[in-house]
Amino acid sequence: MPHNQPAAEHQPAGSAFARVGLLVYTLLITYASWYPFAGWHVIGVTPWAFLSAPLPHYWTWFDVLTNIVAYIPFGMLAVFALHPHVRGPFAILLAIAGGALLSGVMEAVQTFLPSRVSSNLDFFTNTGGAAIGAIAGVLLSRAFLEQSRLLQLRKEWFTRDAGRGLIVLAMWPLAQIYPQGYLFGHGQILPILSDWLSDWLATPVDLAAFFIQTQELTVQEYWLSETIITACGLTGALLTLLCLLRKHAPRLRLIAALAALVLIVKALANALLFTPENAFAWLTPGAKGGLLVGVMMVSGLAFARPVAQRRLAVVSLLASVVVANIVPINPYFTATLQAWLQGKFLNFNGAAQFLSLAWPFFALWFLLHPMHRLKRD
Repeated sequence: MPHNQPAAEHQPAGSAFARVGLLVYTLLITYASWYPFAGWHVIGVTPWAFLSAPLPHYWTWFDVLTNIVAYIPFGMLAVFALHPHVRGPFAILLAIAGGALLSGVMEAVQTFLPSRVSSNLDFFTNTGGAAIGAIAGVLLSRAFLEQSRLLQLRKEWFTRDAGRGLIVLAMWPLAQIYPQGYLFGHGQILPILSDWLSDWLATPVDLAAFFIQTQELTVQEYWLSETIITACGLTGALLTLLCLLRKHAPRLRLIAALAALVLIVKALANALLFTPENAFAWLTPGAKGGLLVGVMMVSGLAFARPVAQRRLAVVSLLASVVVANIVPINPYFTATLQAWLQGKFLNFNGAAQFLSLAWPFFALWFLLHPMHRLKRD
């Protein structure tokens, strides 16, 4: 009936941002919990034996707080993903149950990893973190999902189907935390696949050697490689943002803010993982040239048609991934990486590496999604 249409239009819709965010965060927890995926073995105990084991004798507040904080976003995203279909106490219970199930599976599988120790304390603290996040999510659902100023800006500046893309772009700054051989050199899967095959076949395997015959490049060739990787990586990411924006959105300010945020995160990560003196070690001549070329490319395409921006973003990201995989790692970077003492940052290292490896493929998935075939609003 016509008089009921306005009321239906004002009903809060489910958040694609929250649903995709929950999926990505679950993958992130899984990768971080099972990293480094090596040395699998059976020790003769059941995977669920940790539940009835005594509490660990040795633990630190750092570990406890880390386990709690790690699952708070999961609880919040679970509640946001359930909204508006499930709300209130029932949403809290479902989010806690989901957090407990996820943590239980992570701890059970860690039974078969020699570098990890299954712990009921981790399980309880993870579940507690999910509970805190779930309660916070219920309290914040109305403000974040129905009345938020950010939600209003989201509607004014971004297209209706931008939720998935915003999740992907939110991961781009975080992907800079893991040290990379080249600035924006994400998606380097060939070295990892080579290591796995080498272990499996008990013989050295170098997949990149099938594409490039030499493992030693000149300084100029390293510079050129990094220029291409950096320029294409920057162009692909910023064009992804541009194809999400409405015509009247402050395009140049938004892409400048995203680029600045990414470089700030990169500098802070280098300073924390290595030393403050290495905060800008990644700003090599090749990286500088790539940033300049990328800025010029994006500036020229800032007001192009969205379909052209999307296609060029795909081409740019593919080029960056291909070159990053076939070009040998700079030996200077290898020497620098040896100074990174992981220690308590093992979990963070696994999560950061996951984002670095997976980010361009998440971006390509979004850019090639069938929804882009629909007419834009």
